[in-house]
Amino acid sequence: MRRQVGRVIVAVVAAGAVATGCGGPSQVGSAVIVGDNAVSLESVQSQLATALSKPDQVSQLKQQGGSEADVARGIVTQQVLHDLLGRQAAAQGIAITEQQIDSALADNGGADQVLDSSLYDLPTLRDRVRDNLIAAQLARNVVGGLSITVDLVAATSEADADAKAATLAAGGPAADALFADQNTSAKGQAIQAVNYPDDAGTVLFGTPVGDVVVFQPSAQQASWIVFRVTDRRTDVASPPEALNNLSQQQLVTIGERQLQPVADQVGVNVNPRYGVWDPIQMRVVDADQRAGEILTPKG
Repeated sequence: MRRQVGRVIVAVVAAGAVATGCGGPSQVGSAVIVGDNAVSLESVQSQLATALSKPDQVSQLKQQGGSEADVARGIVTQQVLHDLLGRQAAAQGIAITEQQIDSALADNGGADQVLDSSLYDLPTLRDRVRDNLIAAQLARNVVGGLSITVDLVAATSEADADAKAATLAAGGPAADALFADQNTSAKGQAIQAVNYPDDAGTVLFGTPVGDVVVFQPSAQQASWIVFRVTDRRTDVASPPEALNNLSQQQLVTIGERQLQPVADQVGVNVNPRYGVWDPIQMRVVDADQRAGEILTPKG
């Protein structure tokens, strides 16, 4: 099975459409469908109107190269993450209180100050804070013992990357031969989450064992990366202080990355007016930003 994914700028080598069919909610009138849950176009447009009513923030976004379309995609992204985080919070028994939300806002100058620098209204802001607290707790639940092992191969073009990905997914002697040159490949690289927290928030740690990912790290460069996850452990020993060294934002990013296989399992169908769901970046992107694939070997 091949799943289209999007462009992401991430260093992975440390060493060198409209839904159809019967049943479920209709895409008509929906901005996005996550599993059997639909988010209405109306709700997204309402949040977009709120965001665009804050000219200072919108102007700052445009100065950074963003657009109103990016704001809309960001809103849909947050709706997807909100749904997925709710599912995982229920599965793991995570409950966030209103007092915790109040405390988090107070730590950042209070609700009014945060609102002044955001594109949200107060109810949406509180939802975002709740989501971040859930994501951080998801990370705390796993990151201390989390480690993966990967095989990585560099490629010089998209065609070269596709060929190597297909070979790696097929396995056998031809796949083994991809790692003959140690200058362009790395086999059996173990990466522990607490030691490489930035990597722990990337597709490396969200890809199931056995899957092969091919993508272009940067559109400004010709190189491509192919990797296969060969092992994933959650029982690796790490010093207690290592977890304490992680920032809140790192924890949030790591926690959100744990949603990647959940999104794949339940399905995320974005209304084409907003774009497509990109499991590598864990966000909605414009359709022409896709630049890679995930291959799940058969058998």
